[in-house]
Amino acid sequence: MEIVFTENQILDWLRSVTDPEVPILTILDLGIVRGVTLAGHEVTVVITPTYSGCPAMDVIAMNIRMALLSHGVRKVNIENQLSPAWTTDWMSDEGKQKLQEYGIAPPRRSSGLASPALFDDELVPCPRCGSEHTELTSQFGPTSCKSLHRCLSCLEPFEHFKCH
Repeated sequence: MEIVFTENQILDWLRSVTDPEVPILTILDLGIVRGVTLAGHEVTVVITPTYSGCPAMDVIAMNIRMALLSHGVRKVNIENQLSPAWTTDWMSDEGKQKLQEYGIAPPRRSSGLASPALFDDELVPCPRCGSEHTELTSQFGPTSCKSLHRCLSCLEPFEHFKCH
């Protein structure tokens, strides 16, 4: 008897795969899973990195493979798709809420390249107290996708998941 998997099963199993750099987010929260193709016991998962050259992608691919193999998928293919480039617009609302609750300011606006505010300083409210009286302390945080800020009201430092 041949076991046949459904796309919904595969997506459900992928909910256990988290981002190694921001472990409160799943790869589905991030929106990096761009497609799932099924062919009998073979599954292909197409993923797009949040940044080209993102060091977490090898770990994510390995974790996808392990999650699916543990459910009986015999062959797992991981394809990296670089175009179109990943954007924070692909993040789920649930993922953005998880960031907020974790103390990381989520992206607030669309990444639209034609946005008139593209080169303006982005207002980043403090994820702890909600104050909009904050300042950028470093454009680069512990990972490429985050910047560092400080709240001028509660004086707490915090990270911001950058829009792009």
